[in-house]
Amino acid sequence: MSILTVIVLVLAGYIIFLQVQFRSINRQIEKRLKDKTRQPLTLELINRDLNRLAANINRCLKAEENLRLDGIREEQRFKELIANLSHDLRTPLTAIKGYQQLIAGKELSDDQRHKLGIAQKHANELGALIEHFFEYSYYINLEPQPRLERINLTNLVTECLAASIEVFEAKQLTVHMVEHVSVFAWADKEMATRMIQNLVRNCAMHSAGDVEVRLGSAQHAFILFRNRVKNAAELEPGRLFERFYTADRAKGRSTGLGLAIVKLLAEQLGGGASASLQDGFLEIRVQLQREPEREQLLM
Repeated sequence: MSILTVIVLVLAGYIIFLQVQFRSINRQIEKRLKDKTRQPLTLELINRDLNRLAANINRCLKAEENLRLDGIREEQRFKELIANLSHDLRTPLTAIKGYQQLIAGKELSDDQRHKLGIAQKHANELGALIEHFFEYSYYINLEPQPRLERINLTNLVTECLAASIEVFEAKQLTVHMVEHVSVFAWADKEMATRMIQNLVRNCAMHSAGDVEVRLGSAQHAFILFRNRVKNAAELEPGRLFERFYTADRAKGRSTGLGLAIVKLLAEQLGGGASASLQDGFLEIRVQLQREPEREQLLM
C-alpha cells in the first residue's frame, strides 16, 4: 500500500471522526433546548482549535444561563416590589378617606365643601390606581388557577358595557356592538369579566369617537374593541400591553397596567391579546379558547 493511500485513509478517518463529533455537538445543543438542561458540551476532539471553539461555546452557554437567572431574580424582586408598594399605599389612603368622611359630617361652608369634594375626587382616583397595582401584583405573584367553564362571552360583554353606560354617556360616546350569534368560550368567568372591564375602561378613557365592539369565533373565540384614538401619532401598538406604558403621560391618570392585566389574564386562560393601529383607529383583540369537544371533556 502506498504512502499516499495511507494518508488518504487517515484523512478520511479524521474527517469521519470530526463529523461524528459535530453531530454530537448538535445533539447536545438540541437536548439543551428541548429539555432546558444546563449540561455543558462534552467533546473528544484532537484538534486544538476545535477544542477551543467547544470551550468558548460552553462559556457562552454559561453566560447566557447566568443572564437568564439574573433576569428571573430581577423579575421576582420587581413582583415583590409591586406587591409591597400596593399594600403600603392602601393603608394611608384608607386613613385619608376616613378623615375626609369625618370632615364631611361637620358644619362646612360652601367653599370648604367644594374643596373637600375635590380632595375626595382625587383620593378616589388614587384609590383606583392603587387597586390596579394590587390587582396586578395578585395575578403575577399568586398566579391563581383558573376555574374553566363554558361562559357566554356575548352576555358577559353586554353586561359589562351596560354597567359602564353612564361613563360613556358622560364622555358623549356611543357603543356599537356587532354580533350575530352568541359566542361561547372556555374560560374563568371572573378573569374574563376583569379583562372585559379593563377593555371597556380603556376605551372610555382614551377613545376619541364612538366605540365598536365585535365578537366572533373561528379557531378561537375573540372579543374586538375598535375606536378612534386622540393621540394616534404618539401611540405604539406593539407596546400597549407593556406594564406602565401610557401614550400620553401628561393628560392621563393611568398606571398603564389595565391592558397589561388583560394580556396576562388572556395568556393564563390559554389565549392571547394583540393590538393594531390603522387610519387613526385602534383595534384591540383578545382571543380565548373555544369550548372543548365533548370527547375531550370526558377524557
